[in-house]
Amino acid sequence: MHYDVFNGDADGILSLVQLRRFDPRSSTLITGVKRDIKLVQQVVAQLDVSGVTVLDLSMEKNLSALHQLLDKDIPVFYCDHHRTGEVPQADNFTALINLDAQMCTSLLINKHIGGRYVHWAIAGAFGDNLNSQAEHLAIECGLTQKQTEFLKQLGVLINYNGYGASLSDLHIAPAELFTQLMQYESPFELQADANSPYYVLKQGYESDANHLTRLQAKYSTSEAEVYILPCEAWARRIRGVFGNQLANQSPSKAHAVLTLNASGEDYTVSVRAPLENRTGADEVCSQFATGGGRKAAAGINQLPESEVEHFIQALNQFYKK
Repeated sequence: MHYDVFNGDADGILSLVQLRRFDPRSSTLITGVKRDIKLVQQVVAQLDVSGVTVLDLSMEKNLSALHQLLDKDIPVFYCDHHRTGEVPQADNFTALINLDAQMCTSLLINKHIGGRYVHWAIAGAFGDNLNSQAEHLAIECGLTQKQTEFLKQLGVLINYNGYGASLSDLHIAPAELFTQLMQYESPFELQADANSPYYVLKQGYESDANHLTRLQAKYSTSEAEVYILPCEAWARRIRGVFGNQLANQSPSKAHAVLTLNASGEDYTVSVRAPLENRTGADEVCSQFATGGGRKAAAGINQLPESEVEHFIQALNQFYKK
């Protein structure tokens, strides 16, 4: 059995949509909420593994499990743009990695398959907030402004759906969303189908976004802004897209969105580097025990209340002019 292991956000899901349209195969899907990234270990325990594809998951966070698969002589294809650690060298291992802050997995897969399903790639890039790259690709494809705007909205909605503390927070579980999307040859078919997942996610997003009008920054300087959200399902769902929205509105600033966890004692943190300086988000977050990510966007899974002030100082200090 082949295993497809992928991030539950727009970039992960739409990378796999492209790849499986180009190279169809029966596979077992392993994914989860966006923050659930140590997924390769779930494959190691299986006895029927003939091959593995890993998309949009930090190799650094999965190195031990990856080595276990390679030691069993299981072929692995790994495509990603997050921190890698030391990349394994093996005959049964193919790595398509690019850590450039202007790159995402959807764009890597798009190049890998020769642009065969480029419209899905554009939506994936928009979902990862690589707006200029997505817009440039849309122009190359000759898309209209209306078509481009739809792909942007679709990417944002699929990305929005990936955020949550558990699958119960999400409108559609990522594995199910992938399965539903594979029923459509083109992303534009989603717009034409009133029963498509696009409309389910659109309705959910619009309801959650109503809460954002009442939010104000808890901390703000010329370098950074920090928002603190309550322990509510809507807040967990909206935090990633909200972080991207803030980054687009104030491209010279870094932004952090802290969402209170169910324990009431710690926070989940989403960090966006300034769009004018897409670097350092991973460095800031990696200073904390459960932090990690990539240069432009990173996070911390559990930031204790006692370390919030330290985090704010670290964020502000890193981007201080």
